[in-house]
Amino acid sequence: MHTLGRIIGIGTIAAAAFGLAACGSDDAKDSAAPTSSRTAASSAAAMPQSTGRECAADDVKVDGGFGDSPKITIPDDCDPPKELITKDLVEGSGPGAAAGQELTMNYSLVTWSDKKKLDSSFDRGKPFQLTLGAGQVIPGWDQGLVGVQQGARRLLIVPPELGYGSGGNGVKPNETLVFVTDAVTVPNS
Repeated sequence: MHTLGRIIGIGTIAAAAFGLAACGSDDAKDSAAPTSSRTAASSAAAMPQSTGRECAADDVKVDGGFGDSPKITIPDDCDPPKELITKDLVEGSGPGAAAGQELTMNYSLVTWSDKKKLDSSFDRGKPFQLTLGAGQVIPGWDQGLVGVQQGARRLLIVPPELGYGSGGNGVKPNETLVFVTDAVTVPNS
């Protein structure tokens, strides 16, 4: 009986030790899981969360009329569009701009990710001159200003591949750009 008691005792101790070892490894796995979850959560916080809906021109609020420095408000309830968006906020008159024409434009630029004004010719008090389609400006301008008429205020929402792509000129990599432009002069020919 003594031998049987020892065998049962040793078996019980072995089973308990095995059970504790197994619990210990489960505890180790469980304690590691929150760390990786926290790492994943902090990585996810660094990347904007998708709302599941792309913004349209009407989602971006612009206050101010032609010639006034605009106040641009970017919404929080939609994602930046993946395609170039243009919308005339104030109609112009005369012929629409075509490639090769020299334009004089005023503009204000707000970056999508931080919703802050990055640049403004309105603030400098000096319009910007360019030859449309000559590659003097980002592709979003060369494409988005085609057809603009003198006196028009046009909203341009420019995806990264038509803006500064991997970054530059003070713009973060893969940044969506929001411009409000005023066509100060558009030639008649």
